[in-house]
Amino acid sequence: MLEKIDLSKTVDKERYKAVRDEMGAKLGLLQRECKAAGIPVVIVFEGMGAAGKGVQINRLIQNLDPRGFSVYAASRETEEEALRPFLWRYWTKTPADGRIAIFDRSWYCRVQKDRFDGKVEEQDLAGAFQDILSFERQLTDGGAVIIKLFLYISKEEQKKRFKKLDDSKETSWRVSQADWERNEHYNRYLQINEEMLERTDTEDAPWTIIESTDKNYAAMKILATVADRLEYELLKRREKTGDKKKKNTTAPAEKFKTGVLSGVDLNKSLTREEYKERLDKLQKKLEVLHSEIYRLRIPVVIGFEGWDAGGKGGAIKRLTSHLDPRGYQVNPTASPNDIEKVHHYLWRFWNNAPKAGHVAIFDRTWYGRVMVERIEGFCTEADWKRAYQEINEMEAHMANAGAIVLKFWLHIDKDEQERRFKERMEDPAKQWKITDEDWRNREKWDQYEEAVNEMLVRTSTTYAPWIVVEGNDKYYARVKVLETVVEAMERKIKEHNKKKKGKN
Repeated sequence: MLEKIDLSKTVDKERYKAVRDEMGAKLGLLQRECKAAGIPVVIVFEGMGAAGKGVQINRLIQNLDPRGFSVYAASRETEEEALRPFLWRYWTKTPADGRIAIFDRSWYCRVQKDRFDGKVEEQDLAGAFQDILSFERQLTDGGAVIIKLFLYISKEEQKKRFKKLDDSKETSWRVSQADWERNEHYNRYLQINEEMLERTDTEDAPWTIIESTDKNYAAMKILATVADRLEYELLKRREKTGDKKKKNTTAPAEKFKTGVLSGVDLNKSLTREEYKERLDKLQKKLEVLHSEIYRLRIPVVIGFEGWDAGGKGGAIKRLTSHLDPRGYQVNPTASPNDIEKVHHYLWRFWNNAPKAGHVAIFDRTWYGRVMVERIEGFCTEADWKRAYQEINEMEAHMANAGAIVLKFWLHIDKDEQERRFKERMEDPAKQWKITDEDWRNREKWDQYEEAVNEMLVRTSTTYAPWIVVEGNDKYYARVKVLETVVEAMERKIKEHNKKKKGKN
């Protein structure tokens, strides 16, 4: 999902200075409170090369008492470190109670750079990830706060920054041949980082993506992220101990939510002729692939979410048009009934998991937990926050069982939604599609957008990706859905045949 994040976010200098001063003062106060409470804090800076980790660490520490923190740069392993377990050099640098440890690169090198460079065998990766998760859990169980920041820039921006550094005698040493190689194979390295993020994003030690094209915007988001997290952790501890001290009611100067939807180009479209031609070819391909999927016993799970009137029904209709009806099932998801309510919220979806060789299509999905249930208060905050990991684990289980798992978010803008709502109200044949609840949900557009952005970032995985579909033009949206399904089936069939050939 990293490639879907809107990297164009910027801020003017005046706004940056105002927020920097306000958040900086707040951060200094929070550092003192953490010291008084004996809370150790670990701040991890990871990300793409030349994303500005050094610059942002310097900006962050300007607001801190230098007597209360240490900065560690994870350079190449020494001989002494190489002779020990890889976490040893990080364990020895963990902070004492009340202190802050800031890591410029960290233990994630093991599953990031070292993996890319071939220093870690693929069969050893599972163990490395487990070691990292255990390490972080032991720290948080011991009372530490872990804040993990991933600084993200595009391939083009990275190349531009590398070139600028390389062209100067004073800074050329900072760009290595390995850096250029990672830029050349940017997509592969990005995928490695995607997997790292998805496998280590936990409730107690979550990742925050920092859009780092604009350094001022990145600095503002980092300040807000660190301050908000420390404030939250202090409040949580006070509540646990029964301390009635009032929470600092100063509202954060800015809310920096990682945006995916803001970067979607909704102007994409197809002519009617292009649409009919491409649709016909794709549906014929699907007919053949469906038969092959059945023969090879590959299960397929396809979930559809999106704004009301986003075009889910039309996309599903075109998708199933040429499939054998004996080999697929469309599962519409409504509010849970009395039987479903007394089960775990995932129970009803497990009941509709497809058999090997069959296709299960969900019109609305288990993601209601982190959208409508979250916003309407149908579950607790702890419930929906825990759901991200529960959902990722469910989808991982399906993928590990050999399933293709795809999730589509059909995205339209607010004006297009209003146009479609009015069109439905004026057409007697479509009036059943529009309800008072649709109009009520529309009033909460901003809340839903925030929830959707978080959902997309935290649950788009390499094994169950989210595909954001530009839906203002229905023709373009339907074709993109079918193209994605066709490509995923072709890729899975190829992998299956390759694996079978290898066994022979």
